[in-house]
Amino acid sequence: MKQTKTDRELTLTTTIAAPRAKVYEAWTEHLPEWWGPHGTTVPEYEMELRPGGRLRTVMIIEGNRYDTDGVFLEVSQDWIIFTDAFKPGWIPNPEKFFVGVFEFNDVPEGTEVVARALHWDEAARQKHEEMGFFGGWGQMLERLEAVATKL
Repeated sequence: MKQTKTDRELTLTTTIAAPRAKVYEAWTEHLPEWWGPHGTTVPEYEMELRPGGRLRTVMIIEGNRYDTDGVFLEVSQDWIIFTDAFKPGWIPNPEKFFVGVFEFNDVPEGTEVVARALHWDEAARQKHEEMGFFGGWGQMLERLEAVATKL
């Protein structure tokens, strides 16, 4: 898995040995099975797959509850873009943190997935990195692969 970063962006790139349609299906229809690092459970989630649609998750990681709420900016078989900068109804979120981008590219080995976290400034990017972005999102991509390759 390739890791890169810039002043405002953290990126992981991996190849999943499954067709793009299966990776997209895993992302959109099986989110509780792979969202978050190993050991994470997602007892609640809400997903409206359309621009402006809600993406809400409740993750339990090592006994701690993490609630996130945001909206999709774009949804297609090519990429899924979401943010916590807005809440449903396009209500601005003063606690905004990042824009998430999952890009899906056909490659001979299956599907290249580029997962990016875009931040408003370098301090937010650094905070996300210190929170364990590369390890956490890396494990999440491993879990996504495990789901996609079984579909």
